[in-house]
Order: sequence, then C-alpha cells, then structure tokens
Amino acid sequence: MAVELFRITDRSGRIIRLTQSQWRHICEHPEMVSAVEGVRETLEHPDKILKGVVDPQVHYYFRHYKLPGKFLLVAVKYLNGNGFIVTAFYTTKMAI
Repeated sequence: MAVELFRITDRSGRIIRLTQSQWRHICEHPEMVSAVEGVRETLEHPDKILKGVVDPQVHYYFRHYKLPGKFLLVAVKYLNGNGFIVTAFYTTKMAI
C-alpha cells in the first residue's frame, strides 16, 4: 500500500491523495522540492479547474503565485470517485 503525504477532500466531496512515490516524481522538477503546501493549497483553493480533453478523468487545478510569478498546475486523475495526484509543476499559462 502506498504511503500518503496527505489526503484532502475537493469541492465536490471526492478524496484526493498525494503519495510519497508521486511526490518523488514531482520533485524531479527542482523548483517543486519545497512546494508541497502549495500543492495542497492549489487543490483546496484553485483559481481555475480544467477537465482534460484527451483524458476526461484528469482534472488540472491552477493557482497563481506571485513568487515565482507563475501558476502552479496540479494534475489529478479521478478513478472510482477518488483522485490521485499525477504531477505538479509551475507554468506561465493557465491552460492545458
């Protein structure tokens, strides 16, 4: 069983979880190493949520941060009513 760093409930009542394994993957982006609270905050208070075009089970959560002056994108895949974080990174656009 995967070890969870955190588990939250989204606006629609579905559970989203972040596992240590996925966090290691996310930290391959060096700017993300200290951003775990930003990931949580983006999921709890997104500026925008977009549904995936290629895979409608994936939702993209965006939140703008003044430092580094970019949007944090958190991709969540929903299966059987629960979500897991696929990846997260900073981007200059609120689009997929």
